[in-house]
Amino acid sequence: MIKINVEIDNKSWQKKIKNLKKYFYKKLKRISKIVKFFKGKKITFTILLTNSLKMKKLNRKFRKCNKTTDVLSFPYYPLKNLKVIKDKNIYIGDIAVSYEIINLRSIKSNFSKEFDKVWIHGLLHLIGYNHVSDKDYFKMNKIEKRILKSI
Repeated sequence: MIKINVEIDNKSWQKKIKNLKKYFYKKLKRISKIVKFFKGKKITFTILLTNSLKMKKLNRKFRKCNKTTDVLSFPYYPLKNLKVIKDKNIYIGDIAVSYEIINLRSIKSNFSKEFDKVWIHGLLHLIGYNHVSDKDYFKMNKIEKRILKSI
């Protein structure tokens, strides 16, 4: 089971997605059946739905990068620790997502589809996936596509 804490500091999110808890619940239920890491555990994470200005501040503070971005992930555990945790009840970290970037991308697509791409990307970072090397990129991209098809 995956539990999500949703924090909203930009009201525009609620205009695009009416019932965020229900929205996530349905998708997380499916994801928990696909991703091995989630099986048999009670996983919790937080998602901050914010704006580009806040994302720029977070990016500057935590990544020393003075620009906005679509999604940031803040894993609670380093990958090596995450792999050996025996506890079944785990808080895996935080994700922040920018409304403006998702909204801009959705002009050519669909808001929910673009949103799903980035928060799922962020969620995978919380459980140890990355895209530092080509091999890691292809591995992460494969699971992202599989998840997106299923939800």
